[in-house]
Amino acid sequence: MFNNLYKKCLELAAHKSSKFYLAVVSFIESSFFPIPPDVMVIPMVISKKDEFIKIFFITTIFSVLGGVLGYFIGAFFFDFGSQIMSFYDYEDKLSIIKDNLVSSNGFYAWLSILFLAGFTPLPYKVFTIASGLIGFNFLIFIFISFISRGLRFFIVAYLSYKFGDLFTKFMHQHGAKWFTILGVLIVIIFIIIYLILKSHV
Repeated sequence: MFNNLYKKCLELAAHKSSKFYLAVVSFIESSFFPIPPDVMVIPMVISKKDEFIKIFFITTIFSVLGGVLGYFIGAFFFDFGSQIMSFYDYEDKLSIIKDNLVSSNGFYAWLSILFLAGFTPLPYKVFTIASGLIGFNFLIFIFISFISRGLRFFIVAYLSYKFGDLFTKFMHQHGAKWFTILGVLIVIIFIIIYLILKSHV
């Protein structure tokens, strides 16, 4: 099933209405669809290099809007949200998330996790739904989603624009690993800055 969906997304990237389909895939991927929009972003930017900024904005905006849908699924449609969580094997972890969020440290931990989910290969949709399920601050959720999703898709779009097929090969072989490493480094840097600022207050 996943291979068929992956191939279909590649076909849509070459469609004359590819931007419309990119918006659709970016939107639904953030709440339940298993194929990330990067699959479409890379070939679209390579074939339309002068539009890489537009492709980046479409992907980011509709991905965050899809994240809002995921949040509302978690907040108002508990059973459906739980089914999606279960599909990605995260349902059992929800109680742990709720318990940890009670403390202020848990709040900052969830900020870090949400950023990593938006930036790395972690299933972002699971954490959009979980944010709604646990009643995480909605405005902060949107802000972090824009930062993480925007940073990720800008990097993908820009490197596709800059290196073309070479970047495609890199993403297939090492993309998940390096995005995870980079995401963790960014979180560590933010934590260090936060601790430094806190120590001076």
